[in-house]
This record gives sequence, C-alpha cells and structure tokens, in this order.
Amino acid sequence: MDAVCFDMDGVLVDSEDYWHPYERDELLPQIGLGDLDLDEITGMNYREIYDYLVETYEIEMARAEFLGWYDEAATTIYGEEVRLLDGADDLLATLDERGVTLALVSSSPHDWIEVVLDRFDLEFDAVISADALDGPGKPEPAVYEHAAREVGVDPVDAVAVEDSVHGIESASRAGMHVVGFRHGGADETDRSTADYVADSPADLREHLLGRADGGT
Repeated sequence: MDAVCFDMDGVLVDSEDYWHPYERDELLPQIGLGDLDLDEITGMNYREIYDYLVETYEIEMARAEFLGWYDEAATTIYGEEVRLLDGADDLLATLDERGVTLALVSSSPHDWIEVVLDRFDLEFDAVISADALDGPGKPEPAVYEHAAREVGVDPVDAVAVEDSVHGIESASRAGMHVVGFRHGGADETDRSTADYVADSPADLREHLLGRADGGT
C-alpha cells in the first residue's frame, strides 16, 4: 500500500449525519421526492445530483435554486455543525509517519473542502474535488484514476476509504482496494461490494495500519 485515498463526507467528518436530514426533511419534499432512498444520491457531486434527479424523476426545481440550496446548507454544515470522526486525525498522522501518501478525494467543491481542512487543521499530499474535474464524478472511476496520477501511484497500490455506494463503485472501477467504512451503528448502507468493510474507526485503523505494515 503506497497511498490511501480518503473520501471526506462520512469518512473524515460526520457530515452525512447532517446532510441526510437536511435533504430528507427540507429539500426532497419540495420536489416531490420525500420517499427517495438517499443511497441513490449520496456520494455524488451536487451538480450531478441535480442532473440525475431531472433525468430520472423529471423534477421541476430550477438548477440555480437547487444548487443554491446546497451551497447555503453547506455553509452551516461544514462551518458549524460537522465534527471530525473519532481517531481520524491520529490515523492520518500515523499513516504519514509510516510514509504512506495521503489524498483526499471528494465529490464536494473545493470551497466546502477547504472549510473542513481549515477547521480541523488537516493536511494531505493531494486534494481532489470531482467538482473541479472535467468528466463525470462518482460512481465513474475518473476521480480516483486522477487521484492516483496526482500522487504518482498505480491504483492497484492504493487503498480508498469510502462510505457510499457510489464512492465504493468509483474506487473499485479505478482498480483500488476499497474499504467500505461504517461509522455509525444505525447505518444500513449496503457496502458488500467493497473489498473490506470496516465497522468502526478502530476497525478502519487496524485494517489500514495492517496494510501499511505489509498485511493484506
């Protein structure tokens, strides 16, 4: 394992715990999708969420209004509400000490990412936002293929840590070893397509450090 690519939302910070209620209780009822399974959109870039909902469900909310809702919610969620998940900063520091290259690979825009990095004083060798790349984001593999090039590793020598179905698919299609991370007991997302499912921060730490030390 030469590099670890971390998703941000639901892996480093508990933002999904805030995004899901916001989406379920405020946004989706406005567009007639109050019963939508949130796994359909979790992990996708918010611009692509809009395109997906228009194409799949023919929603009528204007694009500017939809994106503006996300931008406004993000200001509160990332600037005030999210918390760093247990052990995340220590895990990053330990991997760095062991010479593992670290990348942050997120569907969130760079300005949302920067708020998190600044609030929690996090540093990575590369920060990749799917929002800034040409081409489709997660679940397509391009963002993880780009991340591997950015840090100079072959995807097969990298591990991706993801919490969403779309993120797991993206990293897997890029050829990485994928860890599906579940940080809360009530989380019922199906991560069975991941190479390994970590059910807690401690489990994630053990698995990653084991691979850093030459395990499988």
